Amino acid sequence: MRVHICAVGRLRGGPESAIISDYITRFDRTGRALSLGPLSLIEVEDRKGGGMAAEADLLRRAVPKGALICCLDERGRVEASPKFANRLGNWRDSGRSDVAFVIGGADGIDPSLRAEADHLLSFGDMVWPHMLVRVMLTEQLYRAASILAGSPYHRA
Repeated sequence: MRVHICAVGRLRGGPESAIISDYITRFDRTGRALSLGPLSLIEVEDRKGGGMAAEADLLRRAVPKGALICCLDERGRVEASPKFANRLGNWRDSGRSDVAFVIGGADGIDPSLRAEADHLLSFGDMVWPHMLVRVMLTEQLYRAASILAGSPYHRA
């Protein structure tokens, strides 16, 4: 199952970019044997300033056709890492060929796109900068692949 992160905003060089690249590499290496990956990052940018609705349109175009959509949203479900790993494995095992994790811009995800999502995932009640959410998501994807592979990376 191919995994896509569709996010608003362009991540320039810097520490976040380096961390994300490292976790993408780790996920791809671990996930390959599990039929997970590759992991791709698709960035969109609303240069016309159309707000959340315009961002939602750009994100919809970035999501591969037929992909399961999981929006990162503060109203979503908070899950422990093993539960998230099982969810990812279940999506793969149900025959999904693509899953898209959608990260909105500074104002979040437009309600119309959120309503189209198959799943809403939250990293807690706190609001996180969308660039840090990418870091946390790529780490959790790598952790999920590690859990599914039975590796000792995740210690419960």
